[in-house]
Amino acid sequence: MENKVALVTGAAGGIGAAVARALGRRGVLVAAVDRDADRLAELVEKLAADGIHAEACPADVTDSASVEAVVEQIEQRLGPIEYLVNAAGVLRLGEVRTFSDEDWRTTFAVNANGVFHTSRAVVNRMVPRGRGAIVTVASNAAVTPRSEMAAYAASKAAATLFTKSLGLEVARHGIRCNLVAPGSTDTPMLSSMWQDDTGRTNTIEGRPDAYRVGIPLRKLAAPADVANAVVFLLSDEAGHITLHDLTVDGGASLGA
Repeated sequence: MENKVALVTGAAGGIGAAVARALGRRGVLVAAVDRDADRLAELVEKLAADGIHAEACPADVTDSASVEAVVEQIEQRLGPIEYLVNAAGVLRLGEVRTFSDEDWRTTFAVNANGVFHTSRAVVNRMVPRGRGAIVTVASNAAVTPRSEMAAYAASKAAATLFTKSLGLEVARHGIRCNLVAPGSTDTPMLSSMWQDDTGRTNTIEGRPDAYRVGIPLRKLAAPADVANAVVFLLSDEAGHITLHDLTVDGGASLGA
């Protein structure tokens, strides 16, 4: 993987930052994409301090023109994109009957449309070269219903089937498309769901009133756990794996 170029969306924090670091440690040139330019600059500075080469490439994945421009910029500055990781995501909580139009649109704009915009721009460049690997960070919520998470679950389900369908279309061009489906991961997105100090315990132990079974491994995932799965699916070690959904949730979805 050394000296190859990877575009990672949602790179300013959480799982995206962990993916950028994991790839950088393997000698990959990381194009870190996020709409938060300040946090992106902080990430690149931290990675540089650890000897990891990454470049900040601010862009909004909900805007197809912005995505097209940044992909072209990355290819001109760093070289051909060999790897794409769709890790940008947002979470809006609420019961369907009170959920706002704005939150619904925002959820799909990032979690589904963003995956479409970025994947389209990148595969249009991968296809003529006859190689490439894409991993979309989805969620175990894409296959397991969650109360107050209908929009998130639906958007991740959309991203999941989109990525598999794309993989079917581009397989003949030597391009692999896979998914990593995290469960509860120790990130700010997860902690934003907690209302008090019992949040972590309830996540691990489960909540019968919310139809959540808890995590059989008795711990939250670290962002690095998810990043390691992403790196594996991008690597040549997974060279005959495509259209696959690798769940990293400690057993929370009971193998669904």
